[in-house]
Amino acid sequence: MNEYDIPPCLIFIDKEGRWFHKGAEMVHRETIRLFYEHMTIDALERYVIEWRGDRCSVDVEDTAFVVWGVTFQDEDLNPTFILHLSDDTREPLVPETLYVREDHVLYCTVKQGRFPARFHRPAYYQLAQYVEEEKGTFFLALQGQKYLIRYKKRLKG
Repeated sequence: MNEYDIPPCLIFIDKEGRWFHKGAEMVHRETIRLFYEHMTIDALERYVIEWRGDRCSVDVEDTAFVVWGVTFQDEDLNPTFILHLSDDTREPLVPETLYVREDHVLYCTVKQGRFPARFHRPAYYQLAQYVEEEKGTFFLALQGQKYLIRYKKRLKG
């Protein structure tokens, strides 16, 4: 078997970040977190779980990671936005990675830029209250800087 022959996991992740196996929703958070920890994106842009020497591909409706919530944190004169992710972790937003697609959904990258993440509607509204518009351009203002929210076309799908 070469790197392009990866069997399916029979796992589907919907655009809201819910996991399904053979059509049944997966609810065991420990298992889902384990799969997230061992997930990569291969050269063909497939989501792949690699664990204990086995590999399988995951069918993903949009992105595997979803931003479920955003909180503004202003500690030690270092304001930042904390993302609450679908793998039950939290990490600071890297504002330079924000973008929208033609469906007007907000995205960013997470996990040191390795994965795209889709903003769930409540998280979008939590961040949107800090977004400003100037001459038709939208940006996030933070620490005296304006971070452009880019438009990015969907490459596949």
